[in-house]
Amino acid sequence: MKVRLLDIAHARSGDKGDTANVGVIALRQEWYPLLVRELTQQRVTEHYRGEITGRVDRFELPNLWALNFLLHGALDGGGTLSLKTDAQGKVFSTSMLRLVLDVPDDEARQLGLPAAP
Repeated sequence: MKVRLLDIAHARSGDKGDTANVGVIALRQEWYPLLVRELTQQRVTEHYRGEITGRVDRFELPNLWALNFLLHGALDGGGTLSLKTDAQGKVFSTSMLRLVLDVPDDEARQLGLPAAP
């Protein structure tokens, strides 16, 4: 089953210098393990290919049902140097929520995941 990240999580992003920070928070506790499994450093790196020039770091926050990603080299020097329209990295969370996950049908039904339209 195809599941949009938008339907199972919130996201928030911001900046610190040339690094964008993206927090992804599961809407339900039982969905957090799915996020941990599916939103790997490799998957997020691939998702932002061409948008960032550095590595992706991932931090797990199980008590908040959340993952935090640092996207290095994302802001073309940072808010005070960048000529990018979004020099503070606010749209990175919207971009993250556009991910579509492939979840086995049985697991999706068991977790009560909404199918992508």
